[in-house]
Amino acid sequence: MTGSTAVGATDPLGLSGVVPPTITAFTESEDVNYEATVAHARFVVEGGVHGVFPLGTNGEFALLTGEERRGIVEAVCDGIDEVPVVPGVGAPSTRETVAHADHAEAAGADGVIVVTPFYYPLDDRGAVDHYRAVAAAVDVPVYVYHIPSRTGNALSLSALEAIAAIDGVAGLKDSSKDVPWLARAVDRVPELTYLVGSDSLLVPGLDAGCAGMVSAVANAFPELVVDLYEAYDAGDETRARKLQSTVYDARDAIKDGPYMAGVKTALSLRDLDFEPGPLRSPLRRMDADATDRLERRLTDLDLL
Repeated sequence: MTGSTAVGATDPLGLSGVVPPTITAFTESEDVNYEATVAHARFVVEGGVHGVFPLGTNGEFALLTGEERRGIVEAVCDGIDEVPVVPGVGAPSTRETVAHADHAEAAGADGVIVVTPFYYPLDDRGAVDHYRAVAAAVDVPVYVYHIPSRTGNALSLSALEAIAAIDGVAGLKDSSKDVPWLARAVDRVPELTYLVGSDSLLVPGLDAGCAGMVSAVANAFPELVVDLYEAYDAGDETRARKLQSTVYDARDAIKDGPYMAGVKTALSLRDLDFEPGPLRSPLRRMDADATDRLERRLTDLDLL
């Protein structure tokens, strides 16, 4: 199954391909740099991606105020019109999530991505009720974001089946790295669009029936991941798997440092016309030694 044939029947947006979780750029004083945030979204679009996902994990959404989140959604929706803009609107409470979703729709978002509520344990009924409330509040497609390692809440297959039956729920971004769970989800609820959320599983995710990928590596090297997806979509799985090997190496290099530091550091090595800036504390950028090591490894991969 190629990516283009895997879009879910209930997905009016037809979300597929490479959808990077775009960064939130900051000034050196850690204020949001809205202009550079949009410039990064523009950079990946020019690199050939098929959609942008502001305010995901790489967008540091959990470290932002509500006002900052709203400002980023407005800026990216205003600045990008060539591909779908599907911002993250998730929050621990249903009330706040609905408010973010309402705002995103009003700002012109093409869809919304809703991470499972985090911190407090959530049972199946709570999860289903949460997504029902969000989907009822907006007229744009809703995509579930499943990342139990960060939220502490894993979705059961029965919960996913109930969520998929909700009018307005269009797909799922799976970052569980649980390939058997993903394969069973695709088999059990084939009407959804699935996006694989780990660079370690891009080709395996497509093999399992995903329509595309949410790739952190694509934030820094969109051309690489777009080439992989397009090769797979064209039926050239040999090339796709070779490019997956390069993605493995790039991912390893980028992850060799503080959590999430690699993407912004890699961007700063690409001599672009915007500066991604620091991560917001307590996250931090790579130090000089780690940056030098990253530059050598990316140069060896012919990515710089």
